Amino acid sequence: MPTEDKNWSNRLFHTLNYSALLLVSIIMFIPFLYIVSVSFAAPEEVVKGGLLLFPTHFTLGAYKYIFSTDTMVRSILVSIYITVFGTFINLLLTSLTAYPLAKGYLRGRRTFLIMVLITMLFSGGMIPTYFVVKAFGMIDTYWSLMIPGAISAFNLIVLKNFFQQIPDGLEDSAKIDGCHDIGILFRIVIPLSMPAMATFGLFYAVGHWNAFFNAIMYINDSQKFPVQVILRQIIILSQDQIGDTASQQDPTDYLPQTIRMASIVIATIPIALVYPFLQKHFAKGVLLGSVKG
Repeated sequence: MPTEDKNWSNRLFHTLNYSALLLVSIIMFIPFLYIVSVSFAAPEEVVKGGLLLFPTHFTLGAYKYIFSTDTMVRSILVSIYITVFGTFINLLLTSLTAYPLAKGYLRGRRTFLIMVLITMLFSGGMIPTYFVVKAFGMIDTYWSLMIPGAISAFNLIVLKNFFQQIPDGLEDSAKIDGCHDIGILFRIVIPLSMPAMATFGLFYAVGHWNAFFNAIMYINDSQKFPVQVILRQIIILSQDQIGDTASQQDPTDYLPQTIRMASIVIATIPIALVYPFLQKHFAKGVLLGSVKG
């Protein structure tokens, strides 16, 4: 029967879909579980080699070594500052740009949109961008990590489409009550666009937390390095120099490999903890903004 065939095909589709998702999840989860396990494992277990998923002897030696100086703590605080303040700048500038572009009565709207689209296809390049940042005096400042990428053209267009879906009647009512455009944006449009704002906030926050290449280019003062740059140094250098070996009571409590794994865990956990709070807005925010062109 057609209904039974449909139900059978749906069950087969869902079974294959869930099986594929489960397989992909396992493939992605096992490497991270290995990293966490090695970071907590005793050195003798790590030296044996092989796939270590559940260490039998736990130790915090690698974490004690990393936090024996303020290098990692300082870099984490720098990354938190860049992520929080940079994301705020991203959302503010993206909203201020997307809102007028969502209005059909804006003069030159089509020209502005074409200019935005051009930036998605062509970029100035690394060296011209460096000279622009240098000309504005942002070298060796945190502004160099936040301003050059303050507005993503893709996020701008999707957010513009999201704003267009808000009924014009709400804005007209606000104008009748004497509200100006800025008031309409911050008191009506943005509160109604929280799924999109949360989604793009997550996009921007992850980008800032993973800031690495721009920090290498624009930051010369090692005291201002974000956590990803410190993590790179730890991974590349076989002899870690961030900890205070003299403060360790027993140097055999850690290995370079366990220190590298512990550093990856420390750099991953903070941003991973943010995702569950925004996950419910994630799919809704992106899909609603991509319906209309």
